[in-house]
Amino acid sequence: MNDCENITVTEFYLTPFSTSRIHDILIFTVFLLVYLLAVVGNLIIIVLIYSVPQLHTPMYFFLCNLSSVDVIYVSNILPNMLSIILTEYKMISFSGCITQLYFFMFCAVTENYILASMAYDRYVAICSPLHYLLIMTKKLCLIIAISCLTISAVNSLMLTLLISTLSFCYSHKINHFFCDIIPLLALSSSDTRSMKMIFSIEDVVGSFNFLFILTSYVRIISTVLKIRASSGQLKALSSCSSHIITVLLFYGPSIFMYLKPESGDSKEQDKILSLLYVAVVPMLNPFVYSLRNKDVLGAAGKVAK
Repeated sequence: MNDCENITVTEFYLTPFSTSRIHDILIFTVFLLVYLLAVVGNLIIIVLIYSVPQLHTPMYFFLCNLSSVDVIYVSNILPNMLSIILTEYKMISFSGCITQLYFFMFCAVTENYILASMAYDRYVAICSPLHYLLIMTKKLCLIIAISCLTISAVNSLMLTLLISTLSFCYSHKINHFFCDIIPLLALSSSDTRSMKMIFSIEDVVGSFNFLFILTSYVRIISTVLKIRASSGQLKALSSCSSHIITVLLFYGPSIFMYLKPESGDSKEQDKILSLLYVAVVPMLNPFVYSLRNKDVLGAAGKVAK
């Protein structure tokens, strides 16, 4: 362990996927398309919400924040992964790796908080419709958004600084397509027990957002069931459907990753699951909120005209 103190890590070696060159080209083509769809789709959502006064509501304000984070999310990871597949140059500098880790954690934590904020917005809209405009003011929405960004930025910075203090003297080969927390901890030659405990606490704190979302929807469903008219029930639930789908897409792969048993193919499965929440989910979010939302489709029609 003492021999590691004088070793300075300058770069890491990423190993995206164990496939043939033909499969690499197929993966490159598919995820180049995914990246372009994710960026263009989310930018269209942002432009629509900014341009159309009809969409200047709390729900679409938070959706605009979500789309902005998704653009950063995919742009932080996918271009580097595509470059590795295309050029077969798999090296990433230590500073580049730490920077990528920071933005990955920042986007993941921020999206977690934004989804909880959107759940609260739907809860107030359905459970307290008469007080909605009094509660969900522009000032409150701005405070919530700034708080989400600030907490995520500070929290991610602290965790990234902790990771940057680790020693890596036995191997610099990261068995992943980007600098993620678990592969870096597994690679480190330092004692990571205390750090793993910190990240476990982070996971527990993060799970409170998911519990908050579940609790909000329990209250929402309870309120909807009290509505006598079936048309009223459908209208209330339809206003939540896009958010419910987004929550399932975001939390589903993460929950499955942490609950699945370890196996010989576990590392490759982790890579595939990681691709779902860092690439596929940001690509699908604009489609979920546009194809299932008459307001967004109407706004798109107005802008197109």
